[in-house]
Amino acid sequence: MADAPDTPRDWRNTVFLPKTDFPMKAGLAQKEPAILDRWKRIGLYERLREQRQGRERWILHDGPPYANGDIHMGHAMNKVLKDVTVRSRSLMGYDAPYVPGWDCHGLPIEWKVEEAYRAKKLDKDQVPVAQFRAECRAYADNWVQIQKEQFQRLGVMGDWDNPYLTMRYEAEAVIAGELLKFAESGQLYRGAKPVMWSPVEKTALAEAEVEYEDVVSTQIDVGFEVIDCPEYPGLAGTQAVIWTTTPWTIPVNQALAYGSAVDYLQFEHEGRRYLVAEPLLPAFTKRTGIPMGKIIALIKGPVLEGATARHPMHHLGGFFATPRPFLEGEFVTTDAGTGLVHMAPDHGEDDFLLCKANGIEPVFAVDAAGFYRADWAWLGGQGSVINKKFVASEGPICADLRAAGALLGASDDFQHSYPHSWRSKAKVIFRATPQWFIPMDLPSPAGEGPGVGPLGLTETDAPAEAPHPNPSPAREGLSYGNAATLRQLALDAIARTQWVPPRAENRIRSMVEGRPDWVISRQRAWGVPIALYVNRATGQYLNDPAVNARIVAAFRDGGADAWFTADHQALLGEAHDLADYEPVNDILDVWFDSGSTHAFVVEARYGEGTRANLYIEGSDQHRGWFQSSLLESCGTRGRAPYDAVLTHGFALDGQGRKMSKSLGNVVDPLKVIGESGADILRLWAVSTDYFDDIRIGKEVLATASDSYRKLRNTFRYLLGALDGFAEEERVPVAEMPELERYVLHLLHALDMELREAARGFEFNRYVRLLADFANEDLSAFFFDVRKDSLYCDAADDVKRRSYRTVLDVLFHALVRYAAPVLVFTAEEVWQARFPDEASSVHFLEWPLLPDPAAEDLSARWQAVRALRVRVTEAIEPLRREKTVRSSLEAEVTVPDLPLDAAQLAEAFIVAKVTPGGSVDVTRTDYHKCGRCWRHLPEVTVDDALCDRCATVVGEGA
Repeated sequence: MADAPDTPRDWRNTVFLPKTDFPMKAGLAQKEPAILDRWKRIGLYERLREQRQGRERWILHDGPPYANGDIHMGHAMNKVLKDVTVRSRSLMGYDAPYVPGWDCHGLPIEWKVEEAYRAKKLDKDQVPVAQFRAECRAYADNWVQIQKEQFQRLGVMGDWDNPYLTMRYEAEAVIAGELLKFAESGQLYRGAKPVMWSPVEKTALAEAEVEYEDVVSTQIDVGFEVIDCPEYPGLAGTQAVIWTTTPWTIPVNQALAYGSAVDYLQFEHEGRRYLVAEPLLPAFTKRTGIPMGKIIALIKGPVLEGATARHPMHHLGGFFATPRPFLEGEFVTTDAGTGLVHMAPDHGEDDFLLCKANGIEPVFAVDAAGFYRADWAWLGGQGSVINKKFVASEGPICADLRAAGALLGASDDFQHSYPHSWRSKAKVIFRATPQWFIPMDLPSPAGEGPGVGPLGLTETDAPAEAPHPNPSPAREGLSYGNAATLRQLALDAIARTQWVPPRAENRIRSMVEGRPDWVISRQRAWGVPIALYVNRATGQYLNDPAVNARIVAAFRDGGADAWFTADHQALLGEAHDLADYEPVNDILDVWFDSGSTHAFVVEARYGEGTRANLYIEGSDQHRGWFQSSLLESCGTRGRAPYDAVLTHGFALDGQGRKMSKSLGNVVDPLKVIGESGADILRLWAVSTDYFDDIRIGKEVLATASDSYRKLRNTFRYLLGALDGFAEEERVPVAEMPELERYVLHLLHALDMELREAARGFEFNRYVRLLADFANEDLSAFFFDVRKDSLYCDAADDVKRRSYRTVLDVLFHALVRYAAPVLVFTAEEVWQARFPDEASSVHFLEWPLLPDPAAEDLSARWQAVRALRVRVTEAIEPLRREKTVRSSLEAEVTVPDLPLDAAQLAEAFIVAKVTPGGSVDVTRTDYHKCGRCWRHLPEVTVDDALCDRCATVVGEGA
């Protein structure tokens, strides 16, 4: 060893400290835009497509957000999950394109344009259709451009220069063509059925456009006087009591429903007789204050067959004078009400089906705005039926019923869940209107539909020789003679699809099993029209492939606008006279638009018959895009448009509440990006259990920032420790010390787990594994143990070279693993070590790791690490008492030696390890080396050099 100098020498310039310009402070908000600009300059996405050309393709099909307003946290979460998924597949070597898209039609955009009209005191209905549609198109295009920049700022990589838009002419042509496939195969009919209707927006709504909110409604008990009852004449004159929370449907009542298994009690109070289900009598008494008086009879449900009753307003004559029949209804229960249900076939699905089965049709008394027709005998021209005052216990409906002696009870205190339009937030109603439907239970493609007139070809609709503009692939296993229904096809496709998480399958299955026919028509102006011609005499739609081909061609040339300015005779051709046909001007359900995207995006870009590997959206899309895409594809192709579907939850505030402007708890992703950077937001999105609803707030973001800081520091250490690393340093695995070989074993295990997590879309597990490895296996152990070798060993020492070799392997692996999530930081790290304007970490593929040594070192080194924890815990009290200032001053006794004593001393970072009983720690008597600060036996006085350091700096002992 070297003698101690008279004055301690400063050996810092002889120590190999890590060196890097990579800053500890990220400054992401400032750096990320510059990185984005460079990616645009070098054409990152386009070059990646070139590099992956010929590889197996893997397609995530983007569910289109509405082109309406700035992005919110739900958008950010969704797009990040998609981007991480696509990038991870690209890292695996797939050709993984990503084509972003926008839903440009429909009520959200039309509503915003109408709001602008209303602000100017203008009536939208007075504006020419072409002008209004042009304004909707311009509005959508403006928000497409804004959202496009916002999504890119999140670090989402894709074909941003060529996204898909449902309002592009080609897309509108394909949407029309997909509809006409349903028409040609007989999977389309027009009929009057109650559908969800928004009186405010004056249109039918899809189930996915409806949300339920808790409300307080008016509840009323109304008596219908029995006229006669063949099975029990003594019922005549009795008040058959119904209960409802929609008083506005009483003016459209046409029947009463009873339950065959229900027992009814006829009783008398103050000279008036009532009929109520026996189990519900106490609730009836509580609501109305009418006590049970004298019991007259107990009546079984079937006794009511053939009975009739008067409408309370029968004195108005006409419609109201018609006797109301009692009909057996399977849906009648004794869960609530009176056991008798009033039937308004215009305004309820059960009502409609039961009445229709008994020859009772809707009367269309309520108009599009929710007012009764002007010619309606009771309350004509009045409304709206969703006006709280109009239907209240003191409103005109109840006032008239009270005057007629039929209102037995009324209160404005019934709490329940009620459907609202998700756009206008106003209540919706069930309203029977003529609509276009795709049947769920009609054998397809042959057969007649349940609507007006046959739906197959007629004698005048001879098949044309012109091919269909969008031919569908043949449906395997199906024949025209024994075709499956759309519901059966969809349920079969659900079973063949991978659902992530698996519980999602039950959710969509139950929805498809119980859903009604698909209402595809809307009474709006902005969207793709239902491009059909209906025969004025027969009510049939024209089913002529040649006409359909001309329609699609016209849409391809001029977009859906062409329908409203078309020369319809030219589209019909010489075989048909326009005087015989009426063009349909209803607009297609926007969910049909987005449900057709697989046709004009996936198949159009990658070949007919191609389907997406994965769809990713929020869990609400089981009744939205997932389902509309499923039904559209099954109806035209006999299969699902996707192999797998991943559903995620919603973004809530830090307290688990839904974000709302009124609550003031909205977390703006653009603000988070502007303050902390997109990588923090990305790390948050994938670190959570995103299959359920997830929280975001200051504390949650602080946790994400802390995790990011630790990962960044790992990269900073690697960059500094690898300064000047050259290939000549590299050491074969077989020649490495055992610790390095052990770490390579750990890396291989991590690699396999990360692959499994990425393939299973478990990115929360993916980032947790990555962070745990960086923090626990590297920073807290490997880096800590080997810092002495890195700093103080000779540059050509095999242990130091081995360590740096493994660090290089770790760098190349970790920067790739991090790249799908921390897209900006991984690029910054890569460029810090390999600066090149034209290169990118995102061109790289999954790392090829060197083969680790054959022996399994895990057991021995796990024992070392477990013992190291015990040693550290034993040293801590001495450190607090200042007996030792650092672990280097400690001598340790341990029960056994899994490695030799010198290796253990290095692993524990102590002066000496000896075998003994329990773990015990004392202060060492060894002196400290002036260069490496280790306490070693050859150092006889403090600040002298140990043998190793003396050799390195060239000073002999």
